[in-house]
Amino acid sequence: MSLRNVAIIAHVDHGKTTLVDQLFRQSGTFRDNQRVEERAMDSNDLEKERGITILAKCTSVDWKGTRINIVDTPGHADFGGEVERILSMVDGVILLVDSSEGAMPQTKFVTGKALALGLRPIVVVNKIDRPDSRVEEVLNEVFDLFVTLEATDEQLDFPVLYASGRNGYASEDAEAREGTLAPLFDKIIDHVPEPQVDAEAPFSFLVTLLDRDNFLGRILTGRVETGTVRLNQPIHALDSDGQVIETGRATKIMAFRGLERVPVEEARAGDIISLAGLTVATVANTIADTSVSVPLKAQPIDPPTLSMRFAVNDSPMAGREGSKVTSRMIRDRLMREAESNVAIRVTESEDKDSFEVAGRGELQLGVLIETMRREGFELGISRPRVLFRDGPGGREEPYETVVIDVDEEYSGTVVDKMNQRKAEMTDMRPSGGGKTRITFSAPSRGLIGYHGEFLSDTRGTGIMNRIFERYGPHKGAIEGRKNGVLISNGSGEANAYALNALEDRGVLMVGPGEPLYEGMIIGENAKPDDLEVNPMKAKQLTNFRASGGKDDAIRLTPPRRLTLEQAIAYIDDDEMVEVTPKSIRLRKRHLDPHERKRASRAKAA
Repeated sequence: MSLRNVAIIAHVDHGKTTLVDQLFRQSGTFRDNQRVEERAMDSNDLEKERGITILAKCTSVDWKGTRINIVDTPGHADFGGEVERILSMVDGVILLVDSSEGAMPQTKFVTGKALALGLRPIVVVNKIDRPDSRVEEVLNEVFDLFVTLEATDEQLDFPVLYASGRNGYASEDAEAREGTLAPLFDKIIDHVPEPQVDAEAPFSFLVTLLDRDNFLGRILTGRVETGTVRLNQPIHALDSDGQVIETGRATKIMAFRGLERVPVEEARAGDIISLAGLTVATVANTIADTSVSVPLKAQPIDPPTLSMRFAVNDSPMAGREGSKVTSRMIRDRLMREAESNVAIRVTESEDKDSFEVAGRGELQLGVLIETMRREGFELGISRPRVLFRDGPGGREEPYETVVIDVDEEYSGTVVDKMNQRKAEMTDMRPSGGGKTRITFSAPSRGLIGYHGEFLSDTRGTGIMNRIFERYGPHKGAIEGRKNGVLISNGSGEANAYALNALEDRGVLMVGPGEPLYEGMIIGENAKPDDLEVNPMKAKQLTNFRASGGKDDAIRLTPPRRLTLEQAIAYIDDDEMVEVTPKSIRLRKRHLDPHERKRASRAKAA
């Protein structure tokens, strides 16, 4: 059976996973009467809730006697570490572009990686049935992008298909509004080359993805580069320097058939498989026949740009909701994450009670915290900080390209806010339908915590996309949060009478009856300073009855509830987010007011 390996790359939300669903249906992978969830490839709970792909997945379909291995890649820049490695195991890419939004920052990032590896893309303009589609302009944008990314003449001569992933058709005619995806299958077989591999050499395989199975242990996924691997064959793992890490046997070989991983007796060069039987080997290691001593070359991974401190939860409410609260449990979980996710780096602090976790962005670390929280962990999380480095001209910090689509009426506000955050505007143009597209080059430091404010400023209609651009000169001080916070001065339950009196002071984040402790943040102060308040104070009872039933007339504004990402972005350097399976609370790092004063004096000095 002939073979094709292809990755689908696109910006977040441009319809990759929906298109793969239709490829399954039309290739006969699903039976006609089989009930299949939408976006079947997004299997993890967080992926379903957020509607984004977080982990790369492999799958395969059969078409006219050819097996097509398809890899669905994440479209979000924070998960770019996955994309870079995956591209090294395919021979072609389908670049999916939205017919209205066009080429976006993430499209540029992934396409640049694909072109650098010499892959020839098939461009699919998706969602052509959108009322605001602008097919010709989008194709010109893609061509200009390829030129900017220094594509070869062969890469610039790309085939184009016009499609609607949701409605399941693709065509070479931009006016088509019906049909099947047969033209896309045929184009993959014609345009993507068969894997160029040496089937006669000894077996070798580069690990690109790692996951765990309760029964099989570590499962290593990648492409067989040379030779054939058979069940129970002796194998060993090599690091990038050619040192043997461990030896073992291929106890299980699995190939992808539709959404399933099925056991096979052997796998040949060119096929994408999963392998079990080793206990130490990890991503970027070479697994090979014991006669092989030279490792395969692995793709270097872009460095992390942002870090957060994950600490043991030491609040007075620690251990009430979570089952995993010790530093040892947190350490083991983080080390496991760093092993399978090469874009994350974990360093243990000297006090052994906290860990510095560095990654690609707020979303990536937010997803890790949310996953741990659902697993029963309790954590104290610090404000994110960017990772600086020393360059030839002094201290350097990470910059991001930010592309913002907003209604014209809000563009002035957005430009003003971005200027305050030391961003430089590099482009501004109308994008049709009364919208403007503005591009900035901004220090990552200035963008921490801006997304929530951006949504408020644009009444929820703005779309912001960010991608790591480069390290550049340090931009100096950037103004942080303007308002102080309201801090509880004791422990107990929040009282409606007390909260009613505090509403004039600012915006409350807790409701009546909620348990509070000293040093916990209960709201935002209307002024720049922090203010200690008593939210437990009850009304003094007297023998006099109030006229007209005024006692019952307390009507509180619903409290402002922050999501995990909003809370992490909101806190200041001397504050933390307490994350437990059921609650997200904000608190001061030092709960005792005297310790807080001492710490602020020391910082000022």
